[in-house]
Amino acid sequence: MAKKRKKNPDYTRTLKRLGWAAVFFVSLGLVVNSIDKKSNTEVAQIKVNIDPLPDGSKLVTELDIEELVTERFGVPLTVLPVKEVNVERLERVLEEDPFIIDAEAYIDAKNRVSIDILQREPILRIIDNNGLNYYLDKDGFKMPLSTNYSAPVMVATGNLPPHVPSFRERKQNYLRDVFELTEILRSDEFFSAMIQQIHVSNRGEITLVPMVGKHKIYFGRYRNPEDKLDRLKVYYQRILPMVGFKKHREIDLRYKGQVVGR
Repeated sequence: MAKKRKKNPDYTRTLKRLGWAAVFFVSLGLVVNSIDKKSNTEVAQIKVNIDPLPDGSKLVTELDIEELVTERFGVPLTVLPVKEVNVERLERVLEEDPFIIDAEAYIDAKNRVSIDILQREPILRIIDNNGLNYYLDKDGFKMPLSTNYSAPVMVATGNLPPHVPSFRERKQNYLRDVFELTEILRSDEFFSAMIQQIHVSNRGEITLVPMVGKHKIYFGRYRNPEDKLDRLKVYYQRILPMVGFKKHREIDLRYKGQVVGR
């Protein structure tokens, strides 16, 4: 009777390795084929999420975003294969819009392009003697007016120089003065609700126009703003309740340590 040959252990291990390698390459091929097929599939949908301003408003709409993307890419994203959608370019295109400070885009497992938009927040509207009309955001960035929304912010009028990106670093600049004054007024709950307009005369003197009453507040040159506003707050909280809104047509803060009512 013939003896049964023993299997070579090395040979067995080799067969197992070859088997696992075959499984790996087949699986890899399926994955690559799946990815390639997915990348050639058209974008299924565009989902736009716009973070609203503190009052719930939007300077741009979802339709504005889709139209902007279509204009810059030449066609709607929904006719493009997923592999042709450059997410980084998409974000750059959106962040070039003056109403948008940040854009995040990504493609999900269902071939949907999701876009998250963070809007710039206007804090001041400029209407100068040269007929220019625009917003400034909290960083001093110049924004055009929106066709969708009129921001309920303070208005600066009068003798204001043209906007330049470095205006906040310039000395003796009236635009810088009204911007800094706006920041101070906005940081104070009382004044943010009280003052609606800042006007700059040809001599560079500032007049404040309140929401309530028909009086004007002569602020003078932009010097010692905190001291002047402290005096004004004392007037509003202590003097005005006694004399009434109709008592004074003018309130003058230009004299050191005084509030002069006329």
